[in-house]
Amino acid sequence: MERIARPTAAMLPLLLQTLSIPTALAFAPQQCQPTLLKPIQQQQALSMAKDSNGEGGEAEWVKALMDAGGGPQPGKFEEEMKMKGLLGANRGKGNPKLNANSRLIAWLEAEGEVYLAESSTWGEAPHPMAISTETVDEITNESSGRGLLARRSINDGDELLKIPMDLCITRKSARKALGKDALQEGINEYLAVACQLIHEKYVLGEKSFFDPYMGVLPEVEEVNPTFTWPEEDLAFLAGSPVVAATKSLQMKLKREYDDLLGGEDGLIAKFPDRFPAEHFTYENWVWAFTMLFSRAIRLRNLQVGERLAMVPYADLINHSAFSGAFIDARESGDWLFKNGEEEVILYADRGYRQMEQIYISYGQKSNAELLLLYGFALERNPYNSVDVTVSIAPRTAAVAAANEGIDEDPLATEKIDFLARVGRDQTVDFPCYADRYPIEMLEYLRLMMMTPEDTRGKPLEEFDFSRTISPANEAAVLKSVVAAVKYQLGLFPQTEEDDAAIIKDKGMFRLFSYNQRMAVRHRRNEKRLLKRTLAALEKQIRTKGLDGQDVELDRAEGSTLGRVLKGETRKQKSALEDRLEKLGLPVDLK
Repeated sequence: MERIARPTAAMLPLLLQTLSIPTALAFAPQQCQPTLLKPIQQQQALSMAKDSNGEGGEAEWVKALMDAGGGPQPGKFEEEMKMKGLLGANRGKGNPKLNANSRLIAWLEAEGEVYLAESSTWGEAPHPMAISTETVDEITNESSGRGLLARRSINDGDELLKIPMDLCITRKSARKALGKDALQEGINEYLAVACQLIHEKYVLGEKSFFDPYMGVLPEVEEVNPTFTWPEEDLAFLAGSPVVAATKSLQMKLKREYDDLLGGEDGLIAKFPDRFPAEHFTYENWVWAFTMLFSRAIRLRNLQVGERLAMVPYADLINHSAFSGAFIDARESGDWLFKNGEEEVILYADRGYRQMEQIYISYGQKSNAELLLLYGFALERNPYNSVDVTVSIAPRTAAVAAANEGIDEDPLATEKIDFLARVGRDQTVDFPCYADRYPIEMLEYLRLMMMTPEDTRGKPLEEFDFSRTISPANEAAVLKSVVAAVKYQLGLFPQTEEDDAAIIKDKGMFRLFSYNQRMAVRHRRNEKRLLKRTLAALEKQIRTKGLDGQDVELDRAEGSTLGRVLKGETRKQKSALEDRLEKLGLPVDLK
């Protein structure tokens, strides 16, 4: 085969002429001009020409050049999206979602110099993604709102987006917009950003700098986190731990609203011009937190450390539990010259085909967290868990006196002191997963199940509770977890089989509201998970030869069934609430 030389700068006019592209127009940085190949694309074209088994002539080179980088004509991808119904029911120019998408893109390009065009320009590759106004869950076929699709094939490691920090809403921007005297230094990020969201959307409206961004933010009913559900929908979750977390969050949001905005000392009373009462309503407060919980991104690599941010365009990307991509920040500029500014960045964690939806990870979240904060749950979620309550009250003299038939435990005081030192209470919630349960649960129960015979005179501090203490102790531990899981299963008014029958009757199931369908799927998956945990526990008991141990569960000096005994008034935060606290919420959900 004749060897093909790599094109040089001198050959470029000839190549452009071969492709019928006027040389003068080829260097004009206009979006409407044909795509120019970058060096890596030229190399791809060269390789394609070599492998084509031809003579390597001019026509063959041109074909390889077009295949490597020509791509579709501008507007063709959007036409394909229309044909597939990904631009909504109303595909015309009167579609408000399409208009909002266009305004957002124009704003990002004008104010942040964000390049989102389908064609390339001088120094900029074609943007690899496009906004779809309608996406659906691939398993349940439920709507998942807007999303971003691959315009072309995307490779692992490709840069997907860059958004300047100046276009993001943060605590810093909120204090600038509403005044540092009102939003003082140290105010919680969620509270500050919530105030700015209300300010931009409801107070300023079309006059807001962020109005194009506000235009793509959904309404509460388009997100539907459980803390916004009516009581009749929450009733479908009866028995699920997410109900208690939902009610706690509802009370917390109302308390935060009253403390910050309402009352005689609230911002509405102090600064009525900046915090007008007709706009800073509790209803709008709930909308703001719906946006925050479902869309805010914690950027970890900023110069000032971590920061919570609402990031336009980037927050359109939907979640997958199997994605390894995370949105973060970096100093802007190229590898050699940095300009001191910062930008939000995202790289592809895998290859994507054209028209495939792009995903990122919101973190390792259980379905309870997703339903509570994001308004959806996943049918396939490797991080799904169900909180199981384990309540062990040491038999102190007071507990023994308050509960007839219970004797005092000689180790009760020592156990209470040990729990205090390790930050545990006597009633604890632990997350149980499909095939495992946390070692912390076993450690806790091994301690609480200890008897004087187990200690052999040694203090509790000398024991390694990550290891088996004794066969009798281990049997009591595992059987108490079995009892706790069975108790949690018994809280559901319906069986897993009942839920399966409801879902199987597709005609009737579609008559349920979106919230109710989500609730039925969620409670069914929780029951499935608990049953698998139960099976794993019973197998472990048999494998360890502990099924023959004659163990009374009350040797734990208390109940393992989630009941708090008389004389016990405190309860530690649930596992779900403990995870939510790590989000940086202002106060505990109690």
